[in-house]
Amino acid sequence: MPDDMAAATPLKGAALIKDEVKRLPDKPGVYRMMGEDGEVLYVGKARSLKKRVSQYAQGRFHAPRIGNMVHATRAMEFIVTRTEADALLLEINLIKQLKPKFNVLLRDDKSFPEIVIRREHPAAQLRKHRGAHSIKGDYFGPFASAYSVNKTLNTLQKAFLLRSCSDSVYESRTRPCMLHQIKRCAAPCTGLIGLDDYAALVDQAEDFLRGRSRLVMGRMAAEMQALSDDMEFERAARLRDRIRALASVAQETVINPTTFEEADVFAIHAEGGQACVQVFFFRAGQNWGNRAYFPRVASDDEAPDIMGAFIGQFYDDKQVPKLILTNVVPAEAALLAEAFAQKTGRKAEIATPQRGEKRQLVDHAVTNAREALGRKMSESSAQAKLLAGVCEAFGLEAPPERIEVYDNSHIMGTNAVGGMIVAGPAGFQKSQYRKFNIRGTDLTPGDDFGMMKEVLRRRFARLAKEEEEGILSGKEPSFARPDLLLIDGGAGQVAAVLEVMADLGVEDIAVVGVAKGVDRDAGMERFFIPGKEPFRLDHKSPVLYYLQRLRDEAHRFAIGTHRAKRAAAMIKNPLDEIEGVGPGRKRALLAAFGSARGVSRAGVEDLAKVEGVNAALAERIYGFFRKG
Repeated sequence: MPDDMAAATPLKGAALIKDEVKRLPDKPGVYRMMGEDGEVLYVGKARSLKKRVSQYAQGRFHAPRIGNMVHATRAMEFIVTRTEADALLLEINLIKQLKPKFNVLLRDDKSFPEIVIRREHPAAQLRKHRGAHSIKGDYFGPFASAYSVNKTLNTLQKAFLLRSCSDSVYESRTRPCMLHQIKRCAAPCTGLIGLDDYAALVDQAEDFLRGRSRLVMGRMAAEMQALSDDMEFERAARLRDRIRALASVAQETVINPTTFEEADVFAIHAEGGQACVQVFFFRAGQNWGNRAYFPRVASDDEAPDIMGAFIGQFYDDKQVPKLILTNVVPAEAALLAEAFAQKTGRKAEIATPQRGEKRQLVDHAVTNAREALGRKMSESSAQAKLLAGVCEAFGLEAPPERIEVYDNSHIMGTNAVGGMIVAGPAGFQKSQYRKFNIRGTDLTPGDDFGMMKEVLRRRFARLAKEEEEGILSGKEPSFARPDLLLIDGGAGQVAAVLEVMADLGVEDIAVVGVAKGVDRDAGMERFFIPGKEPFRLDHKSPVLYYLQRLRDEAHRFAIGTHRAKRAAAMIKNPLDEIEGVGPGRKRALLAAFGSARGVSRAGVEDLAKVEGVNAALAERIYGFFRKG
């Protein structure tokens, strides 16, 4: 090959990496390996970029997966950092953003609910919170689930009688609400308790949430005894009930710790190329719930590497506790602790206990991780059998990886919506669900055929466009091509769908209609496949039950979406439709005239007297209500 042609050939794989190493500094940093179309394959960090990256150029890999990654590399990017801890924090952030295919990846990373005591109001409010700490107050958490936080809120209401109502409700109360009647609120809104006494209750609740429960209960017991000695038995009985509510927290679970107040417990169990990480949260000396995670891993990933990557990503957007307990020593545990200390400004200990209470808690988490992974693997096996049954029942070439199910919902054609749910080997994929507001103005109210055609046309027109663009850019469609469509309906609905798909050139997707019998009895469903006679499945067939679940889930999603749309329409204010009337002017108009109807009856002169409404806007508002 001539020298000029060799020079024009782009470097790739190990050769490209070897060339990049020549220009790399001997400093800490983060590197990214990219594939053919710019897709990020892997994000890594290094104490020395030059030394770490040069290892990839040597061609000796401990696992075939790494060799495949190097072979697929077409470009690299580098960021130099001040310290290795900075590099670790940046690596964690980039992995969560870019989701590289060769990294261990934390999936289903949802925010956790917390409890917040809002203190900017004279009577502090106790409430559940999820998301950024945008409200001024004291936060306590995380709780593993809504159930865990609701249970604790219930206890706090019984024990400390703090209000949970909004400020607007608080200000409008003229007499105590039902929560006061059932002894869940001290009713500061109507003055049944002074603000100083109410603030004392708030301080007691804060002490309890910070782990000083024995101190709180001791004070309450002493107060109860004093009231009893003074023969104020009714008030003493109320205190007794509050103490019982607090004591019940300690009695509900046998795994509350006594040797520490705040810690997160991580336990990993890996088997069959899959892994489960079980996380338990302990705060204020109490168990605040647990959650199982199933990170994306490769079959050759070791447990310490998975644990290290998981913990780093887990705390990317969460508060780090004082103590982290694990059943295996995470890879680079000391560096993780240093990075967490740098991030939070206080020391975070990562420990793998060998004996005592902490070891018992870790072993308990391991048992939960093992059982959760076993259930998931069993469900995956059962799901694979069901999809194989669907393949056989409908004569597909292979078990479907992606099933899309569609349904419509409306009342006499109003607030019409279409719903799409997605299922596959991992069960329902709720992040892929989509709703479609029916926009067609030429549809006859209640025209189910027309609604279904509009939904499918929008869905597959987008797919066809993205697939065409992807040929040039290499970008995958935002919603993958399904292997099977299930339509709620019979031959008519199937024919309407096929017509749309033929127009869009996506005729290679299997379409099946599911119609209930004359009496709409479950088990009597008939299935419609183009070119075949309608048929039924055995009423005891697991495949039939599975298809019923898919159809019912689509129906539930469509109905829920329709109800939400209808509820929004019912509370919609006509003022929202007037150009120039924003939230501030809307509030001023409603305050001046009481309601939208009052605004509609007002004259131009009266409208112009409202703060923020000039003569031109007053004319516009007046004309809006008289445009008919």
